[in-house]
Amino acid sequence: MLQTGDWTFVLNNLDYLLSGAAVTVGLTIASLLLGLLVGFPAGAIEVYGDGIGKRLVSLTGVVLRGTPIVVIMLVLFFVVSISKSAFVTAAVGLGLRSAAYQSQIFRGALQSVDDGQMEAARSIGMSRLGGIRHVVVPQALRRSMPGFQNEFTIVLKDTSIAFAIGLAELLTRGYDLFTQSGRSTAVLEVFLVISAIYFVLTFATNRGLDRLSEYYAIPSGENT
Repeated sequence: MLQTGDWTFVLNNLDYLLSGAAVTVGLTIASLLLGLLVGFPAGAIEVYGDGIGKRLVSLTGVVLRGTPIVVIMLVLFFVVSISKSAFVTAAVGLGLRSAAYQSQIFRGALQSVDDGQMEAARSIGMSRLGGIRHVVVPQALRRSMPGFQNEFTIVLKDTSIAFAIGLAELLTRGYDLFTQSGRSTAVLEVFLVISAIYFVLTFATNRGLDRLSEYYAIPSGENT
């Protein structure tokens, strides 16, 4: 049951939760950027590459997508120990897993561009690499926006799994409030506030990405 005293307790510690939200946002941004830096070249290799390089990228993606993110984080932190920082380890784990999914988003977007676009580029003297860079990639990036938007939401929610390696993000700080402070009766209030913060972050960012997607949308008939 919701109680006035518990709400007062939560509101008095709102700055503590918001500082956890800042960690969550920072972790989301760092993970998505790493995912973008690794995922886009990986997607391009899956479309245009060949040989052992293509097979290696494809196999790595399958392994990362098939492994639970909590396992990836625990291995990176306790087994491989890539860093003593829980934030860095969580960012690398989430980033690599996001790269595996972003590579599929970009692969699909690249393959969705009609072959005639490349043929037209080659017919006016462009090299294959030039056609990919100046004709195919700009259209593919625009078409990948909806998938990237979905990936943002997934990564944002998955940041809560950094709880497993002790990172004090939003969910961890909420847990600290009703355990270390002995306010177990405030569990519901704490999780309602945490859920509201996640909702605001997700809603605001998705609306921003919607506007960006509309701004860069390919005009009707341009890509036929």
